[in-house]
Amino acid sequence: MEQVLLLWIKEKQLAGDSVSEAIICEKAGAIFQDLKRDVTETERESSQSGEGFKASRVWFDNFKKRSGIHSVIRHGEASSGDIKVAENFIKVFEKLISEEV
Repeated sequence: MEQVLLLWIKEKQLAGDSVSEAIICEKAGAIFQDLKRDVTETERESSQSGEGFKASRVWFDNFKKRSGIHSVIRHGEASSGDIKVAENFIKVFEKLISEEV
C-alpha cells in the first residue's frame, strides 16, 4: 500500500501539486480500501479478523522515515506562495480599509 502511495505522491509533486499530511493520510486510507476490496473471496474470509488501517500522525511520521519523503506540508503550514502577490494584496487591503474609515 505504501509503495502505491509513494508513487502517487511523486506523481503529484512532479505535476507541481503540493501535498499535505491530511491529503496523504486520506489517500492512504483510500488506497488501503481499494486494495482490500481487490482481495479474493477466500483471502478475505481468512483475514476477517477486523484488521484495518488508520492513517495516524505516528503512522505518517514513520511512513516519512521509511519512504524518505521530506517535502510534505504539515497541517497548518503555509505552502510557498508568491510573495509579491501577497505583498500587493496587503497594500490593496490596507488602502481599502483606510478608505472605509
